[in-house]
Amino acid sequence: MSNTLQIGHSLAAQERRFAIFLLAPALLILLLTTTTPLVYLGWSSLNNLDLGMPWLSGFAGLGNYFKMSEDPRFWNSLFLTIVYTSSTVVLQVLIGLILALLVIQIPRGQGLMRVSAILPIVLAPVVVGLFWRTLVLAPDFGLIDMVSKALGLGSHNWLGDPQLALISVIAIHTWQWTPFAFLVLLATLSTLPLDVFEASRLDRAGAWQRFIYITLPLIRPAIIMVIILRSMTALSAFAAIYAATGGGPGSSTEILNLYAYQTSFTILNLGYGSSLAVMLMVITLAISFIMFRVRRKSS
Repeated sequence: MSNTLQIGHSLAAQERRFAIFLLAPALLILLLTTTTPLVYLGWSSLNNLDLGMPWLSGFAGLGNYFKMSEDPRFWNSLFLTIVYTSSTVVLQVLIGLILALLVIQIPRGQGLMRVSAILPIVLAPVVVGLFWRTLVLAPDFGLIDMVSKALGLGSHNWLGDPQLALISVIAIHTWQWTPFAFLVLLATLSTLPLDVFEASRLDRAGAWQRFIYITLPLIRPAIIMVIILRSMTALSAFAAIYAATGGGPGSSTEILNLYAYQTSFTILNLGYGSSLAVMLMVITLAISFIMFRVRRKSS
């Protein structure tokens, strides 16, 4: 009996060593491509690394972070990030849920609608930004401008007007990622038990009552998961906004991610740009942690 146990333990140990041997290259690559850059980013944020004034290089400690409190451009970019993220996430969830509730009532053609909904998602964000800039929001001959003039609202510089540029980039992000919320919520709705709804109809519950008291509680975990995923994507948005407006006009669409990029690679202040990137990462992790706690409590 003891020999059998020893042989079993030996085989289990060999399997663990073999599994570690197989996983080691992937873990090493993951460490080199993710952990090492993050450590370097954190170290850079604690130093003065201004390529425009290299003679001032040196250890800064938390100086770059204290500098943010006196930087109006940082506070403006943080405010725009909050507005951009909250607006796009709310619009995606609302529009995606409405579309899912409508499509779930259609017995045929759902497969085609699902395939069509994937198309905006698979497009590269930079392609989406250029598409909207050149064909949809271009003054005079853009699709939105043509509709606006047809309705008697006149022509507008959608990406060049500071008051319209932020609304425009919110529309771009919402257009690309609403299909994700739609597909997730449609899949969730299709798994709901029909007998519960039949019982509610027998109890003469109206459509609104069924939605509030049955549908919404059952799909709440899926909604929270969509909010988490879409929030993380919106906080790290870059390519579509950069391709459409470059953060302009002025700084009207310069969210925190773009400000970190401009500071690092245009102004060449790598130290302060790294601290901005670290701050964005901390905000993203904090929001994700809060949302996961909310999801855990609701499930």
